[in-house]
Amino acid sequence: MSELNVNQFSKHLFWDAKKSEIDFEKNKSNVIWQVLEYGLIKDWKLIQNHYGIQEIAKTAMTFRALEPKALNFISFLSGIPKEKFRCYTYQQLLPPHWYF
Repeated sequence: MSELNVNQFSKHLFWDAKKSEIDFEKNKSNVIWQVLEYGLIKDWKLIQNHYGIQEIAKTAMTFRALEPKALNFISFLSGIPKEKFRCYTYQQLLPPHWYF
């Protein structure tokens, strides 16, 4: 497990928090969600080296919402079927908006 520093990540991540107050263990869920949704490949590599794929997948399984590409990405890498992720089953319950 490598030590993370907020300055290692892309500048556009963590816009909603004080960067100096981010605790990578207490805020693990938020860090993983931000990187899966908005991160670059270098950000992914940082959390992969720190948390490991199985821990990232276990955390991502609890998310209510996750972009389909991010869901497929973590499902493929972890070997866990996407149907086991909460965001997949939760999205199936919500009717989609009409697209024009």
